[in-house]
Amino acid sequence: MATPSYSIVIPAFNESRRIGASLDRIRRFLEESGWDAEVIVVNDGSTDDTAALVRSFAGHDTRVHLLENPCNSGKGYSVRHGMLQARGEWLVFSDADLSAPISEAVKLVAALRDGADVAIGSRWVRPELMTERQPVYRQLMGRVFNLMLRVLLGLQFKDTQCGLKAFTRRAALELFPRQRIERWAFDPELLFLARRLGLHTVEVPVEWAHGEGSKINPVVDGMRMMGEIMSIRWNAITGRYQKPLMAAVDGAR
Repeated sequence: MATPSYSIVIPAFNESRRIGASLDRIRRFLEESGWDAEVIVVNDGSTDDTAALVRSFAGHDTRVHLLENPCNSGKGYSVRHGMLQARGEWLVFSDADLSAPISEAVKLVAALRDGADVAIGSRWVRPELMTERQPVYRQLMGRVFNLMLRVLLGLQFKDTQCGLKAFTRRAALELFPRQRIERWAFDPELLFLARRLGLHTVEVPVEWAHGEGSKINPVVDGMRMMGEIMSIRWNAITGRYQKPLMAAVDGAR
């Protein structure tokens, strides 16, 4: 099996309403861009038809692959699972709803080609690119969370939570085996680790539109995120990031 140049990882939990349309859009993007890519959908213990729909799509497009988590394990777990199975030289992960169009990944990969190790999509570097903003309460929650990251982790990015990020293969194999947060705060953990490892990270403005159907509960998940941020700081203080949590297997699949 030929090694693809690009890998696109999509974590998915109960995405049966959207995954078919998203895979169609990704297929069209690959055809228009000429990207030689694999598309890895990681099913996070969905209770709907997500897995069946992806299998059906994969039956007609050999670029699409389904990975199954053993149970519902979290978005961070799903992204790590997909990234450590990916075979491409340029690795991208995207939210299943494609709130940031997959075509915006071209900007992130261009930043990697220019010398960055990690490129993160950002809604707030150029907010005028947002075609539909989040509700006010979500924006407020995001601002509070961002302030916490600046104070507790020293992360100076405008937007750590945009669901479109890209990594060189070398960076991915350094970062994901060290990742410990498996739910919502895995993004800042990766950025925190990148800084500790001396990996050059750039924030790239992307188009973005708020989509309905968010699985975040502002109160419950907000408190969980706060706890996870404290866990990142504690892991750093106690030296838990010095060695990878698991071995990286290059080209595992």
